[in-house]
Amino acid sequence: MGRIEEIENYASINNIPIMQKDGITYLENYIKENNIKKILEIGSAIGYSAIKMALVNKNIKITTVERDKNRYDIAVKNINDFKLDNQINIILNDALYLDIKGKYDLIFIDAAKAQNIKFFEKYKNNLSDNGVIITDNLNFHGLTTNIENIQSKNLKSLVKKINNYKEFLINNQEFKTTFIDVGDGISISKKNVKNYESMI
Repeated sequence: MGRIEEIENYASINNIPIMQKDGITYLENYIKENNIKKILEIGSAIGYSAIKMALVNKNIKITTVERDKNRYDIAVKNINDFKLDNQINIILNDALYLDIKGKYDLIFIDAAKAQNIKFFEKYKNNLSDNGVIITDNLNFHGLTTNIENIQSKNLKSLVKKINNYKEFLINNQEFKTTFIDVGDGISISKKNVKNYESMI
């Protein structure tokens, strides 16, 4: 078993959410095809997606943020095992309270789903002019289109927040968003050039 498979198995056994295989494959291809070099990831978990993204090209630099100390420690070990610590800078902190400088070609949001709008609004200014914001888990295991059948109040509340985020993206005049039905559902948001230029 390869090291990537070991991480996938660990995530599965310990119920740690990582990107579904067809979702991460789509993301890797997107990075390759669009020559993306600087990535900001909100939500490292155990480092799986950061590692997969870094392996696309040795010139890719990733800043990734994780607030859970246990997951952070595992991510650091996984990143070091792949000898990718020169490409991946992992920060132990809550992304909502962090001040990150610099511009990124890709901002990948894969953290606390209820905070997606806050993450988007906070970090959109870190996006380069031609950059994209990609968000994962927008289908949330098919529950976003099946909300009336959810029994748990907490789960229903979370799914409503994910649907609110989708509405926020659809109605956002500053960005044009495409929804891709791959993995657990992702969105790709690009700056709406016409609106962007009119605001300058």
